[in-house]
Order: sequence, then C-alpha cells, then structure tokens
Amino acid sequence: MTATQRSHGQALVISSLSRSRHYKWYAFATLAVGTFASVVDHGSVGVALPTIATHFQTDIPSVQWLVIGYAMTIIALLLPMGRLADIITSKRVYIIGSVVTIAGSVAAGTSTDLGILIISRILQGTGAAMTQGTGMAIMIGAFPPNERGKAIGLIMTMVGTGAVAGPALGGFLVDAFGWRSVFFATVPMVTISIVMCVAVLTSADQTRPVREPGRSGFDWLGAFLSSSALLALLLGITNAHRTGWTSPPILGAAGAFVVLLAGFIWWELRIASPMLNLRLFRRRNFFLGVTANYLMFIGSSAILFMTPFYLQNVLGYSPSVAGLCVVPGALCMAILGPLSGRLSDRYGWRKFTVTGLILSTTGIAILSQATAESSLFQVIPGLMLTSSGMGTFYSPNSSSILSAVERESHGVISALVNLIRNAGNVVSVAVATAIVTATMGSMGYEPSLDAVRHGAASGVGTAFTVGMRYAFFTMIGALSVALFLSALPTHREEQAVPASTRPETALRPAASPAQED
Repeated sequence: MTATQRSHGQALVISSLSRSRHYKWYAFATLAVGTFASVVDHGSVGVALPTIATHFQTDIPSVQWLVIGYAMTIIALLLPMGRLADIITSKRVYIIGSVVTIAGSVAAGTSTDLGILIISRILQGTGAAMTQGTGMAIMIGAFPPNERGKAIGLIMTMVGTGAVAGPALGGFLVDAFGWRSVFFATVPMVTISIVMCVAVLTSADQTRPVREPGRSGFDWLGAFLSSSALLALLLGITNAHRTGWTSPPILGAAGAFVVLLAGFIWWELRIASPMLNLRLFRRRNFFLGVTANYLMFIGSSAILFMTPFYLQNVLGYSPSVAGLCVVPGALCMAILGPLSGRLSDRYGWRKFTVTGLILSTTGIAILSQATAESSLFQVIPGLMLTSSGMGTFYSPNSSSILSAVERESHGVISALVNLIRNAGNVVSVAVATAIVTATMGSMGYEPSLDAVRHGAASGVGTAFTVGMRYAFFTMIGALSVALFLSALPTHREEQAVPASTRPETALRPAASPAQED
C-alpha cells in the first residue's frame, strides 16, 4: 500500500468519525481526557509543594509561586487565546496548547533550580490557558444547540472528578516516586488527548473558521492591555494581606489596574476588530449571566480554601481526614453539573441557577455557624450543599451567557466564562483572607494565617473561627446579589440569538436530523 493510499484511508476513517451520529461523544471523550489531566495536575502539584520546598531548601511562600504563577498566567492569557481560537479555530489552539503543556511538564519534571521550575509552571499555564479557553467552545460546538447545557455539564463532571483524584494521585506519586513524578504523570494523558483531537475533531469547516464581518485580525493591543490589567489586579490582591491594603505597592497595583482597564475599554470600543466585544454587555442575558457568575464564585470559592485551615488547625483533624471531607461535595458537583445542564436545556436556566444559589447560600450559612468545638456532622453537610449549589448553577448559567452571543464569538466568550471563574476564585480567597486576618488582629492575635497553622497562642483558633464567620457572612451577601440577578426574567435561548447567527455544530459538518441523538 502506497503512502497516498494510506493517507486516503486515514482521511476516510476520520471523515467517518466526524460524520457519525455519535460524534459528540467522541468529541467529549477527547476533551474529557485533557480536562481531567489539567485539573489533576493542579491538585497534585498543591500536595507536592512541601516536598518541593524541602528539596530546594526554601520556604512555602516561595514554592507557592508554582501555583500563583500558574494561575496568573492562565487568567492573563484566557481572553487572548479565546479570541485567537475564533480566528484560527478552537481545534488548532487546543492542540498547540496541549503541546505547550507537555513541554512545560517535561521542563518542570527535569528542573534543577526553583526559578526554572517556576518558569516551567508559567509555560504550563500558557498551555492551560489555550486549552481552557477553547475546550468549552469545542464541546458546545460538537453538541446541538438545544443540548448546550448538557455539554457544559459534562465538562463539570470531569472537573469534579479531577478535583477528587488530583490530591489523592499527587500524594501517592510523591510518596512512591518523588515530586518530579507529579509533573510527568499528566504527559501521557495530554498526549492521548492530542492524538484523539487530531483523529476525531476533523471536518471541512475547521479550515474555514466563521468570522464576523469586519472582524478578522488579532487585537494585539487589546490583548496586552487586558493581560496587563489582570496581572496588576492579581498581584495586588494576592499580596495585599502581607503588605497591607494601603501600602504603596498595593495602591500602585490598584492604580495601574484602573489605568490599564480604562485603556482597554477605550480601545475595545473603537477598534474595528476588538478582542472582546464590550457591547455584548448591553444584552440582558449576557450581562445578568456574567455578573451572577462572578458573584457566585466570589461568594463560594474561599470555602475550599478556609475549611482545611479550620478542620486541621482548629478542630485538630489530620490532613487526610480534611481531604476526605471535601470528597462528598466534589462528587455532588460532578453529578449535578451534567444533570442541571441537561434539565436546563429542557426547562430553562432560571430555575436551576436560582436553585444552585439557594443551595450554596444555605451551605455557607451552615458553615458560618461553626465554632471551635463543632463536629464534622455540621461541616460536611455545609460543604456538600455549597458544592451542590456550584454544580447546579454553573452549567445553566454558562449556557445562558453563550446563548446571548453568535457562534463566531464562542471561543472568546468561553474563555471569558473561564476567566470569570478563575478571577472570582482569586478575589474570594483574597477578601476572605483579609477579613479573617483583620479579625484576628482586632482580637489581639497575629493577623496571619500562619498563626492559626502553628497554633502558638491560646485562643487563636477561636479568633480564626470568628473571622471565618465574618468572611462567610460577606460571601452570603455576594450570593444574595447573584440570587437576585439570576431570579430576574431572561430571554429564552431561541429568542436570545438571531436565527441567522444561531450557534451551529462546530468542528463537524452539518448532520441530518436522523443523525442526532
């Protein structure tokens, strides 16, 4: 058999897969592997930080930049990568991002210096921004428009599963093979995802990405301004509790953020081919969905950050028990994500976004009543309700946002949804930390989370718990506003997107009704 014949045979197989009535499930399997690998990597690296600090003979704050640098890179690059996907197709950006992720993983696993390791993690973050910014767009393109919530829910399942598996896998790898194995472990999974992506996500329209009239170029200045603004904001927020919210560096970062954000808005409203069409915020579904999404993550993300401190350093449980306490909630999120997404496709978004917010608010209200003598029978139900609410909310909310935009903008808007989630996580943790440490200081204790971790002073656990309660009350306030916005009437999906631009299946040719499941 000649090379031409083999190539033709491979093309026929790929064409058959892409036109199959089961194509959407092939696409899901492809992205499931990559998504799972990304989430597992994040969780397992967190577990390996103490061992890495010991290996390089440094402190925990220094090695935390392996997590901070990774997260900042993702947040800063999500929007540019999403816009790039709208120009050259999501598949190409996803494959390139996966290759970059592998390169960063290998570089991290072979690092001989902490500085090189941090740079390698930043490289990994660049790849993760490319895959996170395009994975959702590929999924909603592979599924019919009336199953968009189902598609997003399936992604949530993999995120929840990876969140459970990451710390457990990381702990096993560190104990059995050392910290370097944590970085190498995801390489086979990402490689499999690349092979599946090349084999499955192939069709005629991938070489002809849909473009908006007058929007064809990449907005380099917009990308620079947005990334710089986000970096200034994140650097300020993540360091404020150490140097003080009114210290010159934090005020300088805040000023830089305001100037860069103003420049970004001014530029995006004037350029013919903006990276992010800010006029989308005039659309009711889009504005309400984006705002509620941001407030939801501000009002819930710090739970998973504060609770381990409380369980281990106040109640006195071991790290393994504290980790197991989070597992039921993660499983609830993994189950309810696709369920609420599928039901919202049939019954509308509002019922499920409102229900999710009520569940999370109730869970945090339970946790806010915790004391220095509370039992796990109070903590675990609170965590389960909070995570259940997040799982119930996310898929319908993301579906409502995407319903308000045209198909040719799905890449950048999918990236925006991920950006909101990541930024909300950072802000939530920063605000909660500031409230807790300020409360501890007002009660005469060292205003630092290290104080409760070391437990040097009698009563410091009680001071931490009081501060945590105040932080949770603030988070309940954010969720209450999100609940009000989500309860407002919205347009149904069919009304929100003009018929001429209604999302069609991307990354596959049009299928006949008989081909749809």
